[in-house]
Amino acid sequence: MSESISPLAPKTYPDMPAIRGVAMSTAAAGIKYKNRTDVLLMAFDRPAAVAGVFTKSKCPSAPVDFCRANLDGGVARGLVVNSGNANAFTGKKGKQSTELTAKSAAQALQCAESEIFLASTGVIGEPLDATKFAGVLGDMASGAKGDFWLEAAKAIMTTDTYPKVSTQSASIGGVPVTINGIAKGAGMIAPDMATMLSFVVTDANIAAEALQVLLSEAVGSTFNAITVDSDTSTSDTLMLFATGAASDDGQALVETADDPALSSFKTALGLLLKDLALQVVRDGEGARKMLEITVTGAESDLAAKTIALSIANSPLVKTAVAGEDANWGRVVMAVGKAGELADRDKLAIWFGDVRVAVDGERDPDYSEAAASAVMKQEDIPLKVDLGLGDGRAIVWTCDLTKEYVAINGDYRS
Repeated sequence: MSESISPLAPKTYPDMPAIRGVAMSTAAAGIKYKNRTDVLLMAFDRPAAVAGVFTKSKCPSAPVDFCRANLDGGVARGLVVNSGNANAFTGKKGKQSTELTAKSAAQALQCAESEIFLASTGVIGEPLDATKFAGVLGDMASGAKGDFWLEAAKAIMTTDTYPKVSTQSASIGGVPVTINGIAKGAGMIAPDMATMLSFVVTDANIAAEALQVLLSEAVGSTFNAITVDSDTSTSDTLMLFATGAASDDGQALVETADDPALSSFKTALGLLLKDLALQVVRDGEGARKMLEITVTGAESDLAAKTIALSIANSPLVKTAVAGEDANWGRVVMAVGKAGELADRDKLAIWFGDVRVAVDGERDPDYSEAAASAVMKQEDIPLKVDLGLGDGRAIVWTCDLTKEYVAINGDYRS
């Protein structure tokens, strides 16, 4: 965790209501950080439906393998998360660590190991000594509380400068339900699933199969539409749990994702995931500005997203933003290298409301002063229109500053 909070951090945190059916506890196990919590236990009173999406990395962490194996069961009774060590590229020791953690958590919660889910974040390649926290899971379970969301978010931070929390309300069949979520992430953030770690819980009564479809659909325009540095983590994990407690209020079990009763819930889930995803971008390591990139007029939505990500991941674009330079030449470069259909002479580019280029050349009414004023903002909209079709996409990124190099230059020390 950084000592200075990102200038793009939220000014206030929402009041996070307790979600019926889940309680949380944190502990300081000294895995890497001193004098701060680094282990989170989330315990479900009764079996919760669970869904998850994970990194597309071909070198996933041991906890990702563990979660994938348990996800088919569709039932969760507990989640254990540690920060400071990713338990990735740790060989047999990594698998042994997950087994010890799951066994200890299952004993503490009196459930099957197949109902436990795990996540780890931090340094890659260092063996994780799970004995540091496995022995305290029993005490953590007995001391778990429902109104503990902000503390839970703090326990999973690494280079984050602030905890990331969000809450939404919805209704299913006229019954009110709540969705709460936490996330962590600041570096090694690229949209290939979710980003680093995020855990979302609702008291809605939704079957695991439907929950999985809802989550998989919602990540495309949220967690999979952000990038900090184009690097996909070994540990990316996004999980959604439904405690089913709203059944006590008469909410009937929803078994399919296309059930019309889920309309309000789908909207709320999308808003919550977008909020968490943007908080991750706004805490990008060393970030001072957030960039919203909209690409329109592309051959397809997929082409638009590929081009938008080409712009968002360009170090030259990101450093120009850091230097408050409306350098549309770098945007042209990023469009051209994306590998998607583009016509130089139909291209138009805007920074904010200022059109800087049109028809393949600088806008005849271009104003350096107006463009510079946009670049001084903390939030900078960038729009590119390709003039070719109806494809469109929006992605979000942050600038690239000297602080990013400094943070990652001594990350493992």
